[in-house]
Formats: sequence, structure tokens, C-alpha cells
Amino acid sequence: MGFDRELLKGSIALLLLRLLSERDMYGYEIIQESMRRSQDAFEFKEGTLYPALHQLHKRGYIRSEWRTGENGKQRKYYGLTAAGKKAARRSEQEWFSFTKVVNAILSKANT
Repeated sequence: MGFDRELLKGSIALLLLRLLSERDMYGYEIIQESMRRSQDAFEFKEGTLYPALHQLHKRGYIRSEWRTGENGKQRKYYGLTAAGKKAARRSEQEWFSFTKVVNAILSKANT
């Protein structure tokens, strides 16, 4: 299932902050985890993921470091900073408030 790009554009930072609030991850792991949780309905493309991670890094919300994986391969891991943890909580609260209002407007129960 595909989603409108404009609809997704405003959600990418929220999704990344949420995923990284649980544990540090490398890029491909973020892609796989988002696909798993959405039952393959949502897949970050590299051309979307890495610019979004760069923007979050620029804003001071994430940090990155190279680590050697179990297979000996070097991977760049991303994790939240203290500011990123606050931003993740704030973004989630805003999202839930926003979707509550949108759902109220879309619902026939209010008519």
C-alpha cells in the first residue's frame, strides 16, 4: 500500500525519533523495523531516510557513531541525544492531539 508523499513528509521525523527512542539502530535496520511494524505498508527509501537523519542530526536530536557488527562489518548507528528524547516525547504528544482532532472531523459521530 502506498501513501501520499505529502502525508508522509510531515511524519518522517516523528517515526525516526520514535524508532530511535527504543534503541540505537543503523540505517538498514531502521528500514527493516519500519517495514516489520507496518506489515510492509511503510518502507523508508534511502533517498528519504538519510536526508531525514541528517536533518535530525543537524537539529541536535540524534548522534551517530561507527560500530563493528557481529559479522565484522562497520555500520553507522544512530541514537537520540537528550534533546532528541524530549523532541520524541513532544512529537508523539502533538501527533496524538493532531490525529484526535482529524479523526473527530472525519467521524460521522459528530454530525
